Amino acid sequence: MGTEIERKYLVSSEAWRPGYESRRLRQGYLAVGPPASVRVRVSGSKAYLNIKQSTLDISRDEFEYPLPVEDAEFMLANLCQGRLVEKMRHLVRFGGLVWEVDIFEGANAGLVVAEVELERADQPVELPPWVGREVSGEARYLNSSLAQRPYSEW
Repeated sequence: MGTEIERKYLVSSEAWRPGYESRRLRQGYLAVGPPASVRVRVSGSKAYLNIKQSTLDISRDEFEYPLPVEDAEFMLANLCQGRLVEKMRHLVRFGGLVWEVDIFEGANAGLVVAEVELERADQPVELPPWVGREVSGEARYLNSSLAQRPYSEW
């Protein structure tokens, strides 16, 4: 069994921009919990099925399995609830951790968040100067929520 421990913040400036790698993500939800959300994600030539416990805790049970891209594309086009969530993910190193800066597109354009995965829930985190308010416990910032009620509708 896998566990994801993650904290999420709004991005307050573009000072993170120098030196990062990027990838485009497209994802949709086959089910939105509780008790779990089931997501299909395509990133380049790879695709995954992800099952994640529906909770606002920073620690959640998570399972992820590779999928054939063709199957994932079919699921995204025909089986998902709500809208697709599209974003550019930028991997930025800061304070010994890898931060994922997501710039959302489409119906969620204008939203920029930074997530950091941790080894334990009480792990201290040095915050980069380009992050603002923590939104880890706010349901509307969950990607599954953004598929149902996009940022443009807030």
